[in-house]
Amino acid sequence: MAAPPRPHPLARARAAERLNELLGIAWQRGWSARPDLSAAAIFAAGAKGFHPDDERSGRNEADVADFRARLEVLAGALESEARLNNLGRTVAAGMLARTVRQRLALGRWWRHRPADAIGEIAPPLIVLGQMRGGTTRVHRLLAADPAHTATRFCDSWNPVPLRPDLRPLKGAAALRLARVLNPWLDVLHPMTATGVEEELGWLASALGGSAYYTQWHVPSFTRDCEDRDPAPLYREFGRILRTDAQHHGTRSRTRVLKVPEFTDAIPALCTAFPEARFVIARRDPAEAAHSAASLVAAQMAPQTDAADFAWILAEWERKTALRERHLDAAVTALGDRCVVVDFALLDRDWRAAMRGVYAALGRAWTPPVDTAMAHAQARMAQGAHREHRRQRANFAAAGQCAVNGGGTGRGSAE
Repeated sequence: MAAPPRPHPLARARAAERLNELLGIAWQRGWSARPDLSAAAIFAAGAKGFHPDDERSGRNEADVADFRARLEVLAGALESEARLNNLGRTVAAGMLARTVRQRLALGRWWRHRPADAIGEIAPPLIVLGQMRGGTTRVHRLLAADPAHTATRFCDSWNPVPLRPDLRPLKGAAALRLARVLNPWLDVLHPMTATGVEEELGWLASALGGSAYYTQWHVPSFTRDCEDRDPAPLYREFGRILRTDAQHHGTRSRTRVLKVPEFTDAIPALCTAFPEARFVIARRDPAEAAHSAASLVAAQMAPQTDAADFAWILAEWERKTALRERHLDAAVTALGDRCVVVDFALLDRDWRAAMRGVYAALGRAWTPPVDTAMAHAQARMAQGAHREHRRQRANFAAAGQCAVNGGGTGRGSAE
């Protein structure tokens, strides 16, 4: 189904507005309680039914302390900075309790199966770059190579293995709800429950920042993530990757990994995966920042009545500039462990761009690789995401995406 018109970056669906109203009524009449966003309440809600050892199983004390500290900072920012509406408060409470529940479920899994979190895996191929910088296209093309493996959306957001594996159903249900609250989701980032997807959910399960600061106004949490040692985050990520590979029987195959947040912690990635190779997608930073701001606005708009697009754009210009410096440093530091692919060339001639990547990596471009990538490219070319360029052009024409400006007005969509 086609997405409705999006008249402004901060437009939101009528379904989200109605749900926000109903939640307020339910709290006012005592039908349900207003969620408590304190770190203690969130942890208690997520920890029900778990053994105390599940917090520590497979982890060292620094890893345990890091998660607790991140939760304290984020919970504080949600109360003091985010200005959440009823829907936003409900989403935040549910999402963070679920994060705690997943973390403890992983600990319980490792308590009973400690070998799953350790051991050898094939060196991964890691895609670096800006959010909205071409990383998704590079990731999905590389993942199409029959010699490679990748992470499913449902596994990224439900990292604990299940038998029978009901995660595709859970992933489909989550996407269905997300599309009701944000009908432009597939325009911004097309996803399917079992399709190739970035490992954002794995970072989110350890309270990596980007899953949270891309939907809530939490600048103190953003800065804390930028200043905090990322080593505990990527130790947890490595445990989840090994567990997922063990479950799917893919430890010997090259996993293609991609989350734009990786760009904030390249040295930690190199420590976690010392034999990894890297593909760096580069795009004009101004274009990437504007596109990222549009995505963030769409995620933030349903959850607050105080979103400011001018602030969002300024913040993503800052964030993009910071990541550009990280990428510049990575190109020098990684040397022949990395190859750079240009967004403009990828847009113009994907096959030439990817042939160049394979040549730089010393890998053969074979007929099966060409065929598989051609199919992946054809699927992406048919996606709704190309509508996002038209949306942004309309915003610019209306004066809503100027480099140093932007409005705070809203529109609604059925």
